[in-house]
Amino acid sequence: MNEHDGFKVDVEDGIAEVVLDDPRSRNSLSLATIDGLIAAFEALGRRTDADVIVLGHEGPAFSAGHDLREMSDRDLPFYQELFDRCSVLMQSLHYLPQPVIARVDGVATAAGCQLVASCDLVVATDRSSFATPGVRIGLFCSTPMVALSRSVGRKRALQMLLTGEPVSAVTAADWGLVNSVVAPDALIQTVADLAGQLRRFSPHTISLGKRAFYEQIEMAESTAYDHTRQVMSANAADQIAAEGISAFLEKREPDWPTQP
Repeated sequence: MNEHDGFKVDVEDGIAEVVLDDPRSRNSLSLATIDGLIAAFEALGRRTDADVIVLGHEGPAFSAGHDLREMSDRDLPFYQELFDRCSVLMQSLHYLPQPVIARVDGVATAAGCQLVASCDLVVATDRSSFATPGVRIGLFCSTPMVALSRSVGRKRALQMLLTGEPVSAVTAADWGLVNSVVAPDALIQTVADLAGQLRRFSPHTISLGKRAFYEQIEMAESTAYDHTRQVMSANAADQIAAEGISAFLEKREPDWPTQP
């Protein structure tokens, strides 16, 4: 277990856990915590013993977003650095080769909601809620809207952004921000089962597919097809796909090669 400023990291049995562990600040994202998370995720991305990353938290809040005390009465260069680094953090989750699962049991607001929306998959308890309430303090959630709008669409994102009202986990699942909603006592096992399911597959194939997904999602349809057919052609010709197809035809479990 490695302790950092505002979070801790542990890797066991192929699953890396990054846990926000400053409940007194409601797991706020200070500049130091953001920089630490960027470095931690970059390090995990280079590890071959971590197939899946789970992002969880301690306390009743997943994250309340930026540390408003740290932000009070600062100059423009500080705000530019803070939001630059926060944007790097959010995008870094998409660049990781491993899938990232958010494990949420509480409130996720502002940049905390952005962090949830930036994860690949989200499992939340039925007592969780999500909000972008910056409008209420005169600081519109402009950077959180990037990840939020790409998860829930324009009208629903604008409802959250313009009103600041929280939405329940059930609503968040209906809108596409959350994958599944479970009872609190089922959260740990549900996420463990999901991570275990992902670990059954070739890490190379998961990484290839995740990268292609985020590359194509903002492209025009014809450009996306041009790109993904090249990705899929190269994938079909590699040793991993050959083993997977052979295993399927022979009705056996695949023995994934370590290299494509």
